[in-house]
Amino acid sequence: MRLVTYRASVEDAAQLGVIEDQMVVDVARLGASCGVELPNSMLDFIDLSSPGIEVLKELLEAKRSRWPTGTARALDDVKLLAPIPRPRKNIFGIGLNYVEHVEESSRTLDTSKDLPKQPVIFSKPPTAVIGPGDAIEHNKNITQQLDWEVELAVIIGRTAKRVPVDRALNYVFGYSVMNDISARDNRRAGQWIYSKGQDTFAPFGPCIVTADEIPDPHDLDLWLRVNGVEKQRSNTRHLLFNIPTLIADISAAMTLEPGDIIASGTPAGVGAGRVPQEWMWPGDVVEACVDKIGLLRNPIVAV
Repeated sequence: MRLVTYRASVEDAAQLGVIEDQMVVDVARLGASCGVELPNSMLDFIDLSSPGIEVLKELLEAKRSRWPTGTARALDDVKLLAPIPRPRKNIFGIGLNYVEHVEESSRTLDTSKDLPKQPVIFSKPPTAVIGPGDAIEHNKNITQQLDWEVELAVIIGRTAKRVPVDRALNYVFGYSVMNDISARDNRRAGQWIYSKGQDTFAPFGPCIVTADEIPDPHDLDLWLRVNGVEKQRSNTRHLLFNIPTLIADISAAMTLEPGDIIASGTPAGVGAGRVPQEWMWPGDVVEACVDKIGLLRNPIVAV
């Protein structure tokens, strides 16, 4: 399933939906039409875990030939928000997780040229999250080096504490796209949160694809364009630390909970690594895409 958080109009509250044939089917309304209570928020639905997914699948299958009145709208007629507009806690970011990105970062960002022996973990606060079409803020008083990073986002589906690698994928609810926006000139003594955690620096979406539809998250093409020009292209098979390893490593020390997000790292091709270096400016448009999930498009605006 392709789950979204959407708003039917500016005045309406955010709702949980499913994309079906260019329509958005409202989950709570579909359930009510069938006498089944289902939540209207992504986090509440994730909390239901596998039973919730199975119930919704059954309802979709039963009603796909004709959606009950008031349950479906054309995708073009709604505003998609970030799938989880306000995560419960910080996003777990993973740095230096593609070999070629390690090399380009060592040349331009003063990081080590040696491959990390353990995942490099940082975080982005919930206030950094924005959705499809929302503006990434460029504050010229803070940064002159606004950069891009396309990443596969992993959404946790149930509580994970000291999870072994061979069972880690069982804890994944689904996958999405994240653009790990970074102000390269805002790194402080090796700490990255000020550089990567500013407001609007976590574009996220357009949907969450449930894990059953992506049995192998390590064979997904991902790419990024700025103003229509391709800057990054790779495949998740090139992750230095794969998804099970990341889940096992983080959960060894910090409990992962339903709705937690892991941004799994970016491949080579970031602006800081290009010759000459390239940055984003007001008026630019950045598009990040992961195969089988979708495209995330955001403009850059001055603030």
